[in-house]
Amino acid sequence: MSGRTRTAVVTGASSGFGRAIVKRLAADGRPVVALARRKDRLEALCEEAGPESRILPLAVDIRDGDAVAAALGALPEDFADVEVLVNNAGLSRGFGPVQAADPAHWQDMVDTNVMGQLHCIKAALPAMLEAGGGHIVNIGSIAALYPYSGGNVYGATKAFTHQLSLSLRTDLEGTGVRVSCIAPGMARTEFALVRFDGDEQRADALYQDVEPLAADDIAEAVHWCLSQPARVNVNMIEIMPTSQPFGLGFRTTTTRRSAD
Repeated sequence: MSGRTRTAVVTGASSGFGRAIVKRLAADGRPVVALARRKDRLEALCEEAGPESRILPLAVDIRDGDAVAAALGALPEDFADVEVLVNNAGLSRGFGPVQAADPAHWQDMVDTNVMGQLHCIKAALPAMLEAGGGHIVNIGSIAALYPYSGGNVYGATKAFTHQLSLSLRTDLEGTGVRVSCIAPGMARTEFALVRFDGDEQRADALYQDVEPLAADDIAEAVHWCLSQPARVNVNMIEIMPTSQPFGLGFRTTTTRRSAD
């Protein structure tokens, strides 16, 4: 990364993609601020990464804009020079048609996937602008591009992520700040467990006969975006398992699967 060791902020760092991204970036010697709500998970991540890794765990709920601003505004000197924001935190709640949905699930998704992302951008961007460069990587989803039954509001929030990423490119023209969006397909993380309120059997059924992406696959994609020369902006990467049935995320057979 051009020999620099400026800080990366990664949200949703306690599990799944976020956890893998933190470990991948820290392996390069980069200071990483790991944000998530679950303090115990963050501490376990730091312990596993080892004392040589420069990881700062911060228990923050990204839905609280004031808390995000306070946390990133009070980083210790060794972590204060923020160059990278990986907006990874996100969730899906519920699975079914809009007419049968719980509006509380909609609120959870909008507060996290939309407002949480905006809170983090607003808090991290000033340091990048002051430095004359940086990189925002937003984690989207193929659900933003290919509709599937039951994915309505979740897919809409990820479509927001994709459009926001493109719009930020225009807002930040001439600032040296790059913006990328990565859209994963089916991946084996805690995502499905959250969607189905901890129902492991229902979550496991999604991956029947499919070898899903691993969290490390997305971490490598993030690392690749960041490692490009400053003249290169990777706008969008769409990644699916080889065995995933195209974009819809489920086959027209007896077993349906949802896209992450």
